[in-house]
Amino acid sequence: MAQSHNRPVDPAETILRTCRSVLLIDWPSEEVPNALVRAGLDVHVKGGPGADDFAIRELRDGSITTTRTGRRPAQVDLLYVHRPIDELPQIVAAAQDMDAKALWYQSGLDSDGTNDPRGCWLPAAESERARTIAGAAGLLYVDDRYIADAPLQRGNSRPN
Repeated sequence: MAQSHNRPVDPAETILRTCRSVLLIDWPSEEVPNALVRAGLDVHVKGGPGADDFAIRELRDGSITTTRTGRRPAQVDLLYVHRPIDELPQIVAAAQDMDAKALWYQSGLDSDGTNDPRGCWLPAAESERARTIAGAAGLLYVDDRYIADAPLQRGNSRPN
């Protein structure tokens, strides 16, 4: 008889196992879109405040290129957000319009509240607020790890 392992389901693992496309709404460094492109995801980016400030990032001949599309993608699996929490309700509404399944939030703050491009710290109340906004829209939610590190693990096979 097979033994059952009752470990909690990690939303980040679930997202990364099923995610094929992502829309980045701001990011703390080029490491974020570059890592996601190199991980094999279809990467769309919102590069400015305009309604048509959209582009795709792709790997071509070993280099990452950016091609302006001028339109929001019709569908993405994941929305990655590096924006103030107060903008989340509008962002989550857009996520629903694109049939997104998950929201990955990165604060860009270290645990002492200083800016850190790899930082994922949020005060507990803000984390709960963001989780509630995402959850009310039926989205999986992650805010506790740096996404540029996580996708790099997607292709690694681990022995059982």
